[in-house]
Amino acid sequence: MNQSDSPAYFEAMPALIAGHLLSRDRRVLLFGHPGIGKTTLAAGLAAQLSGLGRSVFCLSVDPGSPVFGAPGAVCLGRWVEAGWSLRKMDALCSLDAARFRLPLVSAVSRLANEVSAGTLLLDTPGVTRGVAGAELLVSLVEAADIDLLLVLQRLTQPPLLVHELQSLGIEVAYIKAAEKASRPGKMRRARHRTRLWDDYLGGAEDCTLPLRRLQLLGTPPRNAPEAWLGKQVAFLEREHTVAMGEVVKAENETLTVRLPVPHRPTGTLLVRDACRDAAGLLTTSKPFADKLVRYIPPPDLLPDAAIQANGGMRPLVHVGTVMAVLVNGVFGDPLLHLRLRHQRRSLLFDLGEGSRLPTRIAHQVSDVFITHAHVDHICGFLWLLRSRIGESTVCRLYGPPGLAANVAGLISGIHWDRIGMRGPRFEVAELHGACLKRYRLQAGQPGCNPCGEENVREGVLLAEPAFRVRTVTLDHGTPVLAFAYEPTKQTNVRKERLLERQLEPGPWLNELKACLYAGDETASIRLPDGREETVAKLAEDLILISQGSKLVYATDFADTLDNRIKLKALAQGAHTFFCEATFLQQESAQARCTGHLTTLACGEIANEAQVQHLIPFHFSRRYEEQPWRVYQEIAAVCPQVVRPKQDSP
Repeated sequence: MNQSDSPAYFEAMPALIAGHLLSRDRRVLLFGHPGIGKTTLAAGLAAQLSGLGRSVFCLSVDPGSPVFGAPGAVCLGRWVEAGWSLRKMDALCSLDAARFRLPLVSAVSRLANEVSAGTLLLDTPGVTRGVAGAELLVSLVEAADIDLLLVLQRLTQPPLLVHELQSLGIEVAYIKAAEKASRPGKMRRARHRTRLWDDYLGGAEDCTLPLRRLQLLGTPPRNAPEAWLGKQVAFLEREHTVAMGEVVKAENETLTVRLPVPHRPTGTLLVRDACRDAAGLLTTSKPFADKLVRYIPPPDLLPDAAIQANGGMRPLVHVGTVMAVLVNGVFGDPLLHLRLRHQRRSLLFDLGEGSRLPTRIAHQVSDVFITHAHVDHICGFLWLLRSRIGESTVCRLYGPPGLAANVAGLISGIHWDRIGMRGPRFEVAELHGACLKRYRLQAGQPGCNPCGEENVREGVLLAEPAFRVRTVTLDHGTPVLAFAYEPTKQTNVRKERLLERQLEPGPWLNELKACLYAGDETASIRLPDGREETVAKLAEDLILISQGSKLVYATDFADTLDNRIKLKALAQGAHTFFCEATFLQQESAQARCTGHLTTLACGEIANEAQVQHLIPFHFSRRYEEQPWRVYQEIAAVCPQVVRPKQDSP
């Protein structure tokens, strides 16, 4: 029937529709809103026609809610007995049909040409509005040589894409949608597609490949391993999909991809935005940089009118289980707060003005890494000292030679006659070459007591199962330390696997992670249901493990060749590099005189170290009215610089 202003509607009954419209082999496109019943109708029509001895094929065109085959692909199937049997697929590596509609249409065209006889049904995505809906409809009709369009719609809904339907020049039939037809919830759809993906990868094996030998299409940054992890990928050969897989490791310019057996890798790799998330669900990854580095005030900081008046330029980095923020913004005293999420623990790098941090954070600070004892880098110790009165745990401080005397002087300058034994306790570690000298101090108690020495290997000041903090000594007219926070690995619990196994989260998960960090994979973990399993078995089933992301902090040092060599080695390949950029290039003489960096030097060091994100800070206050000038000069030499959204006049 041809479309009219008031079309007649068929009931959604496969026998009725097949009898009236499918008496011969046709190419049929099913069109309608998400959850309107297209998939159910396609299966009903296939069963009806197959029962009559007819061959029926289906193109599952919705990569995010596939009928069969692998999600993230257009799949061609044939109806066999009581269901669809996968024949071939063409990878998109995306779940977003609207965004990647051009490659989706190309895939449909290639697969539709595989069907030379029989009825072909196109189960399309629910993209029915706007430019995307109109373009996709017209393009799919042409790509698959459609001669019948079934529009599923409720009588209460306005007609869909009226002008486009009228312009197609093919037969259009309207189907009254079943009243009970509805779209599954977002989580249910995610679990369904993840089950399909896991089924596709069943029995898969890992294959490690050098990136340099691959022609990459639509790839995330080569030097960002965390952007690769969990990505759905496809190996192509002359535009045809040879195999789809999942990246399980990315490091040292290599990719480890999990591939079904017996598929083989080729020289061309496609990757877009389909990715397994931290919970193990196949979903759409967020834009790489947007979710990791921002200029916004995080919720655990007290408001500051000066910073807000200056555009709110307080950089925040959120990667893995770590959140790092420059507490006083890019113009204030240096103070980097590194929060270890889920541990109620914080690390501080430098101790500038600390009053913008709430007192509760001071009680959670376990370690403080101080570059040097100039006033803007250590004055916040008084905030830490006062906030920790009554705290029983020891706070460790690390810094250059003389730090213990500096801390002792700040403590002794206060009268402690009423504190008793409740004075805050500290352990100060000074780096003397390759030797770390430790001292104990407590407010209200006399003395700065030596408590041992130890050799430092490769600059590692603190080594724990989950991370290390490494340092190098730079020159600022006085020794200055730069620091690197280096996670050993990153673990994420696959929540859908917990649900499948009916395991309640609890302390046993922390025990599992602790054993993984310690490398004890033979240990047994008692589960909530009373059973015990080894760490290795549980980790394989429940945990996603990825390489950690390094953060580097460096400020107050001269632009010398020796400083550059040392800092380049420390910051090499860092996820985020916090680096001072005190002066514009036109004031390089002032920079040399005071032992600070210019914007040019900051950008050049970041480039040489091949960092992924550069966050410049410690700007001279002379630029408070025009901070965009600093960012523009750095960006001219270093495209990795992260700028506020409003950094220009």
